[in-house]
Amino acid sequence: MTRVLRWDGCVNVRDLGGLPVEGGAETRLGSVVRSDNVRNLSDAGWEALADHGVTRIVDLRWPEELAHDPPRELEIDVVHVSVLGELDHDYVDDVDEYLERGDPAGYWASFYGEMLERYRANFGAAVAAIADAPEGVALFHCAGGKDRTGLVAALVLRAAGVGIDDVAADYALTGANMTSGWVDQAPDEAERRRRSFKQQTPAEAVARTLRDLEGRYGDVDSYLRAAGVTDTQLERLRRRLAAR
Repeated sequence: MTRVLRWDGCVNVRDLGGLPVEGGAETRLGSVVRSDNVRNLSDAGWEALADHGVTRIVDLRWPEELAHDPPRELEIDVVHVSVLGELDHDYVDDVDEYLERGDPAGYWASFYGEMLERYRANFGAAVAAIADAPEGVALFHCAGGKDRTGLVAALVLRAAGVGIDDVAADYALTGANMTSGWVDQAPDEAERRRRSFKQQTPAEAVARTLRDLEGRYGDVDSYLRAAGVTDTQLERLRRRLAAR
């Protein structure tokens, strides 16, 4: 079993096993998977997902994104948790300031930190859904498997005892899997530059996000407890990812 999973229709699927845990062990393969939008899978891709042992899918997307999905019958438990709440069509960020400075890590650390605070309860609900998944593999995804998925992966891995640098390195792997479609659809060159900038995945973005989060809460477990995750669920999550 390998970390990188090739499922037809998806381009950014990774098993969260095989990462070093503080103390000398590694996270367990075949337990938790992160992905881009599984609704893009072909029939062969769905077969691969089922063969991997997935028993629960935690969908992190906005309700508006779900409405555009093609219908598909699944014999797999699906839980929807919109980690970023309601879709705000009027949201304007400060990307241009960071773009001019050439600082994608600063941009994403600022954005991620804000989202983790504003939607703390939603992130807690997503992590709880992974912890409470039936026996088998829990998979979580958003659209591209980068931001919402990256933050949930960071929380899960950190709670399991993976060091910040290794969590950040896993996040950075997504950069090589990003497609150009969203960038190519930009209406003008200025927007194309913004979108290209936003597709970067510097490890330092997540490293800084976690350091800041742990500076405020003490550790990720304390953040998750404040987000509504119980000690029983945290222990269940650790057991799920513990190496056998």
